Amino acid sequence: MILTKYILKNHLAPFLFSIFTLIGIFLLQFLMKFADRLVGKGLGIWIITKLIVYNLAWMIVLVVPMSVLVATLMAFGGMAQNNEIAALKATGMSLYRMILPPLGASLILALFLVYFNNNIYPDANHAARLLMEDISRQKPTLSLVPGVFSQDVPNYSILAREIDQESNILKNITIYDYSNPPSINVVTARSGIIYLSSNQKKLIMDLHEGEIHEFNNSNWNQYRRLRFERHKIAMPAEQFTFEQSTPGGPRGDRELGAPQMLSIVDSLQKIRNRYLSELEKTIAKITVTESPTVTDKGAARLFDKVKQRLNNNKNILRNVLNRLDYNKKEINRYWVEIHKKYALPFACIVFILIGAPLGTMTRKGGFGMAAGISLVFFLIYWTFLIGGEKLSDRGLLSPFWGIWSANILLGILGIILTIKSARERIELKFDFINKILPKSWKYNPDENENS
Repeated sequence: MILTKYILKNHLAPFLFSIFTLIGIFLLQFLMKFADRLVGKGLGIWIITKLIVYNLAWMIVLVVPMSVLVATLMAFGGMAQNNEIAALKATGMSLYRMILPPLGASLILALFLVYFNNNIYPDANHAARLLMEDISRQKPTLSLVPGVFSQDVPNYSILAREIDQESNILKNITIYDYSNPPSINVVTARSGIIYLSSNQKKLIMDLHEGEIHEFNNSNWNQYRRLRFERHKIAMPAEQFTFEQSTPGGPRGDRELGAPQMLSIVDSLQKIRNRYLSELEKTIAKITVTESPTVTDKGAARLFDKVKQRLNNNKNILRNVLNRLDYNKKEINRYWVEIHKKYALPFACIVFILIGAPLGTMTRKGGFGMAAGISLVFFLIYWTFLIGGEKLSDRGLLSPFWGIWSANILLGILGIILTIKSARERIELKFDFINKILPKSWKYNPDENENS
């Protein structure tokens, strides 16, 4: 019992240190990414704090398994460096027995993450998305930079040479409208304002004193110029996600727990079965039921009739197949998120199996060594996870293998390393790095003393 507490105590401090360090890194990255959306909005400290707290949820999901690996490497590396591993083995305690306490703790962490992923993480993601929507639509003109064309609105390129941030008044405006592919409209105006429609789905440009120049791509001889005293342009505002601003609305796959997504998958599967039944009926209808006597006069008529029927059936088949393909992608997308709810927590156990034997082999308990080795395994793990997720979403790999392949691969590697480290004493050295480095980079104390 004393040894169990001692081993767990050696893990606790590195684990907490790793969590705070990694969360700090992720938080800094998050703030750098979204700083342009937050600066100049006049937001209070409470709003910024809520946004950070909501986004801490996805950081915790990623950071906890990573911290487990770093802590395990530091704990077992430090114990090996102080010859405590050798002393414990001399008393008859095997490496398997030493790993049991952190394995038990990692199992508790995994269960906590499963609960967190299904109950807290979805609600936090939903709240974070709604809060970002509220921030985005507070002042839409802030996304415009004076004298620079903005491509934020699809199919529109907007230039305002002067912007009054207080009143949202734009001056000397030029708008390129590509919403109608056969033609291009260029709208110029002396001034205007930008605001959201009452249903928050359209971005309205209310222009004053300007002109509309219409060009036809297929025929450049067609040109028309219209002058106006006042003109309104309604542009799509989907990129600002104005549809939902209060809790309780539709949620994405990362804003749902596994039970809710399983219910959606079940509904999608029923829809898929209906599509398959419709496909079978459509295939059965693709037959020519009429067989009149083909004469010279009737041949052309019969050919046209058969051709028309085949074209109609071809379009029906294409629509059904497209719906089946979309349905399958939606099912795979939800299954990917369901598996991630459990695969990421399970990584805590896998990283114990990796970190414990590697820690005893390196015999180094410093954060630098642990972070360096952890980085390699993080890259391997996230490469498999992200690659598997993309392949699964495209239907090239089953969601199970796409998400669990990293855990299976590293789990097998961890078991092999644990067995090998328990049977014999293995020490990993990094002297080969000194051989790779140029001589000018190496530190030579004799040369410093002579100089």
